[in-house]
Amino acid sequence: MEIESLIKKQKEFYNTHITENVSYRIEKLKKLKETIKEKEEKIYDALKKDLGKSETEAYMSEIGMVLEDLSYIIKNTKKWAKKKYVSTPLAQFPSLSFTKASSYGIVLIMSPWNYPFLLTIQPLVGAIAAGNCAIVKPSEYSPNTSNIIKEIIDNVFEEEYVSVVLGEKEVAEELLRQNTDYIFFTGSTRVGKIVMEEAAKNLTPVTLELGGKSPCIVDKNSDYKLAAKRIIFGKLLNCGQTCVAPDYVFVHSDIKKEFIEYMKEYIVKFLGDKPLENTEYPKMINERQFDRMVNIIEKDDIVFGGNYNKEILKIEPTILDNKNINSKAMQEEIFGPILPVLTYENIEEVINYINSNPKPLALYLFTKNKKIENLILNQVSFGGGCINDTIIHLATTKMGFGGVGYSGIGAYHGKFSFDTFSHYKSIVKKSNLIDLPMRYHPYKKLNYKLIKIFMR
Repeated sequence: MEIESLIKKQKEFYNTHITENVSYRIEKLKKLKETIKEKEEKIYDALKKDLGKSETEAYMSEIGMVLEDLSYIIKNTKKWAKKKYVSTPLAQFPSLSFTKASSYGIVLIMSPWNYPFLLTIQPLVGAIAAGNCAIVKPSEYSPNTSNIIKEIIDNVFEEEYVSVVLGEKEVAEELLRQNTDYIFFTGSTRVGKIVMEEAAKNLTPVTLELGGKSPCIVDKNSDYKLAAKRIIFGKLLNCGQTCVAPDYVFVHSDIKKEFIEYMKEYIVKFLGDKPLENTEYPKMINERQFDRMVNIIEKDDIVFGGNYNKEILKIEPTILDNKNINSKAMQEEIFGPILPVLTYENIEEVINYINSNPKPLALYLFTKNKKIENLILNQVSFGGGCINDTIIHLATTKMGFGGVGYSGIGAYHGKFSFDTFSHYKSIVKKSNLIDLPMRYHPYKKLNYKLIKIFMR
């Protein structure tokens, strides 16, 4: 179906107002949940082919998170969709004031290749819960997962309600040119700017889930052995192809040597002596990303790893002793299994460095020092993060996930997803029984005095 025709068809369906029915939305979400469970093996297979993910990692970081979010949103959508009454200013007496969540209309969801199932379905769940229709454009770089997504969506929804559009860059560009009512984009900052530029032409609201260089800070007053374990877990998840992966580590100079040894130890514990042969260790998505990673590795800085196999698109977890703050690894988001380690003496050095660069999507601090914790939380701007862990802040339905500045606009997950895809109408319902005369012409001194009494 041509894109313009599809948009028209969805607008006609939306204008039937069937999606205003909250029970209808919930039934569709329940069907989506059951269909995902039915197709679970196919999803595993697709993620294995596209990214080399094991079933455990695929469930933990993609399927399971989608099902958890679905369960939570199905349970709470009726409550979220109800009118919310608020107090009314005395000057508006007698009246009722309330907010009412309303859908935007046709939502365009554009998703990336690194978590292709999670980052397509999770925002879609919020869009449907809020009462929208949706056009979904999954990544062409993860074709197997894109195909199973289309199979699932086609099984659950009429195409005039939710439709998956497959294709290359040109298809994405054509979709962006359409006059949709909301755009939800996950991907790079570079492409995010293009999305926002196109959205501005129609004043279309956007959510941008982007990325950035997410730092880890390891204080000397920390359990730095456990820090090493948790940082390596976060870095190796999806072979480092995670928007909130630890991008680089600032470690206090007093503990640097031991900390690096602990990281080496945990890489071997997790993946064995030959990680390139470990079938549970994911691969790079394609040759382009593989070559970009290999180019980042500066051999003189390698303290662990550095080997790779282009035939299977795998790169060993690689630790770099980053003596030069301007090295290749520090120029852009790494998005792979390479981890530069920098040292610091004073926490102010770290704060100044992070604040002099674009705001990161995530930040991870390892410390037992409350003063340092408060300094980082109060003086550094970032999307979200963890204290004494990595990654896990996004695995909750009770907090929003999103960036700030160059790392994104807006947030989602759980109630935040419903809010993102809803416009809240503010309504005052005025009584006809009393009509206070003070607001009407002709204005008199008495009116003015009465107004001041009501509006102080």
